[in-house]
Amino acid sequence: MLDEWGYIPVDKEGSQLLFRVIADSYESRSLIIITNLKFSKWGSVFTDDQMAASMIDRLAHHWHLLVFEGESYRMKHALMKER
Repeated sequence: MLDEWGYIPVDKEGSQLLFRVIADSYESRSLIIITNLKFSKWGSVFTDDQMAASMIDRLAHHWHLLVFEGESYRMKHALMKER
């Protein structure tokens, strides 16, 4: 499980390591990736548009994409504490 995917930009070496995890897992392991980042922004976070496209390609081949819309659970509860 990779949580907060893309929250902090990754340097080139880190991007290569993450790509390796995805490539090594491709068609042999399950991955859960949690992110608020649109796919179009992955290249800027992982320093390389081509590597990001390759990550997305491997992930998308057998994926189940779940999109949750609406109010953030964390923000809702943070706002309750401010009152």
